[in-house]
Amino acid sequence: MTPRLRTDRLLLREWRDDDKAPYALLNGDPEVMAHFPSTLTAAQSDEMVERMAAAWGDRGYGLWAVEVRDSGAFVGFVGLSSPTWETAFTPCVEVGWRLAREAWGHGYAPEAARAAMTWGFAELDLPRDEIVSFTTVANANSRRVMEKLGMRHDPAGDFDHPLLPDWAGRRHVLYRIGRGEFAAAR
Repeated sequence: MTPRLRTDRLLLREWRDDDKAPYALLNGDPEVMAHFPSTLTAAQSDEMVERMAAAWGDRGYGLWAVEVRDSGAFVGFVGLSSPTWETAFTPCVEVGWRLAREAWGHGYAPEAARAAMTWGFAELDLPRDEIVSFTTVANANSRRVMEKLGMRHDPAGDFDHPLLPDWAGRRHVLYRIGRGEFAAAR
């Protein structure tokens, strides 16, 4: 069962079938997907929703659907995941987000990510007592969110994404925050 988290403006909740159409729209937006190898088809997006929903039962944590409380509008996902591939910093728990373009610039990503991280530090047995985040080198917006969360860039942890060896954007930056640092940053 997916726990619900409420922030001042947002509801982090379970995935519903009616999230699939707006999620497919944001995954088909070239601007939203600028730091990914490609946009997703509606079928690929729907499969991703099914995987995200199933992760909660499989692992006990995952990526929440995010809606704006005032309007009930679905705006994307925020939450916690664990990469299935291996690199120097795995195993780990990662905080991540993907929001529709119209939701950008409102502070929703850091607001929801902070709630997810608070829940993660309180509820999960983290493999390294830290939460990480990573993105392509050029993704300044996501890097700014990481910094707003109090995360620090770990240049020694920067890496070429192992699942994307031939993609020009394969170089990723790694950000980290430990439990104590997170508590102090709040």
